[in-house]
Amino acid sequence: MEASIITFKTTFMNLKSINIFLFIFLSFTFRAQMSLNKIDSEELIAKLPTVDREFRGVWISTVANINWPSKNNLTVAQQKAEALQLLDMLEAANFNAVIFQARPSADALYKSNLEPWSYFLSGQTGKTPFPFYDPLEFWIEETHKRNMELHVWMNPFRASHSTGGPITAQSMVKKMPNQIVKLRNGMYWFDPADPATQDHVSKVVRDIIKNYDVDGIHFDDYFYPYKEYNGGADFPDYQSWTAYQKSGGQLSRADWRRDQVNRFVKRIYTEIKAEKNFVKFGISPFGIWKPGFPEGITGSSQYDELYADAKLWLNEGWLDYFAPQLYWKIGGAQDYEALLHWWQQENTKNRHLFPGINTVGIKNVVNKSKEISEQIKIDRALNAKDKGTIHWSIAGLSKNKEMLETIQNLYKEKALPPASFWLKSENTVAPSLYTLTDGNKIKLNWQQKKSQNIAYWILNLKYDNQWETEILQATTTTMLIESQKNNKKLKAIAIRSVDRVGKESPAEIRTLD
Repeated sequence: MEASIITFKTTFMNLKSINIFLFIFLSFTFRAQMSLNKIDSEELIAKLPTVDREFRGVWISTVANINWPSKNNLTVAQQKAEALQLLDMLEAANFNAVIFQARPSADALYKSNLEPWSYFLSGQTGKTPFPFYDPLEFWIEETHKRNMELHVWMNPFRASHSTGGPITAQSMVKKMPNQIVKLRNGMYWFDPADPATQDHVSKVVRDIIKNYDVDGIHFDDYFYPYKEYNGGADFPDYQSWTAYQKSGGQLSRADWRRDQVNRFVKRIYTEIKAEKNFVKFGISPFGIWKPGFPEGITGSSQYDELYADAKLWLNEGWLDYFAPQLYWKIGGAQDYEALLHWWQQENTKNRHLFPGINTVGIKNVVNKSKEISEQIKIDRALNAKDKGTIHWSIAGLSKNKEMLETIQNLYKEKALPPASFWLKSENTVAPSLYTLTDGNKIKLNWQQKKSQNIAYWILNLKYDNQWETEILQATTTTMLIESQKNNKKLKAIAIRSVDRVGKESPAEIRTLD
């Protein structure tokens, strides 16, 4: 009996030892396999193709019906058809950003309680579209459907354009007469130094950001107007200048004007970020800061004539992208390449530098398409990690087949706008990816927390050893794909998100071997 007990205990102990050994072995094997899968996954992720980054923007002007709508008496259906035609062209040419002039001169191509409906929309200031639609909302939706950003372009201080029809009771000229002056060319202008002016424009900007899903706010070179707008005479801001002097102000008139614009630019940037951090603020100033900067450059001075110290704004980082209007050729007294290089050196905060180029009518060149092509190549070489240009304007593409074909050859593959790394982002977790196999089809579904912050998805499919890449709009979260294509077997699937500031999440990956 005792021997049997001893034998049983010995056997039990041996079995227990074997089980422990098997458990340790299997655990080690399982962990090793898990580690191997993790390594394989990490290797796959490391080999995922990168998506090209380049800002490919275009200005669409509404003032004087320059680009859209082509006339101020089109029906709503005609306006929409024109817009879709332009957007389809841009999508086919792999553009990714539209700079849309939604406020050409203290008016609105959108529903606003602050300013009247634009004359350029209907031929009558204050007239609501009929049947009703909101043009800005329409442009945003259709632009986003095509994986492009929409930036609202506005002129902060132009109150009425000379082609903007009669001044009626609806016009801001009548509603804010104490802040507005008339220029000799027929335009009306807000006094930039008047606090009521700055407060009003601030409200307009915040109103757009609150009510519309825009990707950016864009100001151009019009702060104080060009002197020729007033027949060469000085800007008539006697009222605000006198008030400043009486308050004990010590600055010269020119420095005081620049200081007012500087404070305004900083204020707008701060307010945009407080409202929606991801909305980018961009400015496209006149391309020459001062003659002689850099050496050999001649021409007008934004600093002295427009009272715009754009160099300071760039130095201080009071914007997210800077698009100096470099509308001149390579070489000469306003050398495109020299000016771009100089602005790059002034970009001490490493903001986006996307030069504006004159796709419509660059002067003093034999072959305009070749010149524009060379300018884009110069930008790519100079700003390889943060490249991009903005085309003035869409007419240079829609009305010039040769130019459009040239740009299409340069933009052969799709690209995402560069990421704005200085802006806050919480895009640090990989999406969740689910797969369901049905015969030779695989249904994909993915999701991510805080999906409202997502701008794009990057979907990668690996057939045999070849990766394919698709950039998908934020609303796309499901897809049906082939498990085999062109006799190649699907081996892996990866999904990443790109948030509203352009930052990519980690990738979620599935292997099918």
